[in-house]
Amino acid sequence: MLESNPSVISRQKRLQIMRENRIRTLWQNGEAALTAWLTIPSAFSAELMAHAGFDCLTIDVQHGLMDYAGAVAMLQAIATTDCTPLVRVPWNEPGIIMKLLDAGAYGIICPMLSSAEDAAQFVSACRYPPQGMRSYGPKRAMLYAGDDYPEKANATILAIGMIETAEGLNAVDEIAATPGIDALYIGPADLSLALGRTQRTDQTDPVMVEALDRILAAARRHGKVAGLHTNSAAYALQMIEKGFQLVTVQTDAAFLEAAARQVVADVRKTAPVRSSKAGPY
Repeated sequence: MLESNPSVISRQKRLQIMRENRIRTLWQNGEAALTAWLTIPSAFSAELMAHAGFDCLTIDVQHGLMDYAGAVAMLQAIATTDCTPLVRVPWNEPGIIMKLLDAGAYGIICPMLSSAEDAAQFVSACRYPPQGMRSYGPKRAMLYAGDDYPEKANATILAIGMIETAEGLNAVDEIAATPGIDALYIGPADLSLALGRTQRTDQTDPVMVEALDRILAAARRHGKVAGLHTNSAAYALQMIEKGFQLVTVQTDAAFLEAAARQVVADVRKTAPVRSSKAGPY
């Protein structure tokens, strides 16, 4: 009989319960999730990063160099581990949000939310009716998550809105209060520019520190999580201690560049000017 086939039995067992969203579990336990941004359009580099021990990884389709097909390959690579895959979409546009959810993203980070209306539109694209307007067609998502994905997706998928405009900062309470928004994520570079400050990531500017605190407080008031982008482990730890529960440390490209520069600097600093065994050239 077909049911006696070991591969069929294995698949049936695997698909009985939807795959856990580990980020939700961490947040429910009061813990922070550590992530990194993926900007290199490579399934192999995504796989390497997924095996590094991050709780989740964010494929950056907004400023990263990959297209949709590249993002799908990276989602497949991340799926070789228990690292949770997130995607930052290019814009608050329902089509690409739904398409990347169908590809298996377990959370969407949406840039430039500036009003409660923006937030409501974003949430609606992430949720199946009656909670939203997401169209049905979870092609790869069911393969990744399980056959009960359609019934459990609304309670599993994360909708994370970015606060990075002056308008978004002014409307932060309304955005945080939007039903279905799971977290507020700070884009410090864009927010710095929007507030007329110097663009940087690990902010110590009093104006920016006040803005970060304001967003964190709004998230807490409405029972939501706050997250932000950081440039160093030391600053990331400070932000976790402050109460941020989604903390990004660097990008894949930044890790690669920093490591490569360090090796080159170390060798050039210690190597002799000329090898004693140098040839005629």
